[in-house]
Amino acid sequence: MPNTKTTTRPANKRKKAATAGAGQGNTQLEKYFIDALKDIYWAEKHLTKALPKMKKAATTEELQNAIDHHIDQTEEHVARLEQVFQLLGRKAQAKKCDAMEGLIKEGESIVEETEDGSMTRDVGIIMAAQKVEHYEIATYGGLVQLATTMGNEEVADILSITLEEEKQTDLDLTAIAENDINWQAEQEIEEEA
Repeated sequence: MPNTKTTTRPANKRKKAATAGAGQGNTQLEKYFIDALKDIYWAEKHLTKALPKMKKAATTEELQNAIDHHIDQTEEHVARLEQVFQLLGRKAQAKKCDAMEGLIKEGESIVEETEDGSMTRDVGIIMAAQKVEHYEIATYGGLVQLATTMGNEEVADILSITLEEEKQTDLDLTAIAENDINWQAEQEIEEEA
């Protein structure tokens, strides 16, 4: 099993890492970082269109309210990404995110394959939403670390706000599922065709 112990780099190496490539604008890492920003920008913009459909399909008011709140947050995430692009002296530009496209399609399939008004549908919507959250958490977590490595703490701080919101949304979805939706779905009996 690999050693997962976190080590602290000496201050002089942290400083070197924090300034490596800063201001150059042409490193391979910066190119990768910009591409990743474009990818998550596309993802967030498409979520603003997909989430209202999920809200409409949700059965419980609690889940509908949570999705509604996340729609507002997602719009803020888009605005923050636009701010990050601006800080980097770049035009906000989206690059198709195949992962998010797949996750959105999976969510749509869940709605199609579950009974309208059922708790099972809500369970499926919650799981689909959490898959989206986990993708976003992984992406924003990586972007925060890359921004820090490149010495752009302002960008890292902005992206950290979104990262924490994504983590909280995941926890909120878990709480909604555990507050009875999962149990109620387990009680639903499938009607024979």
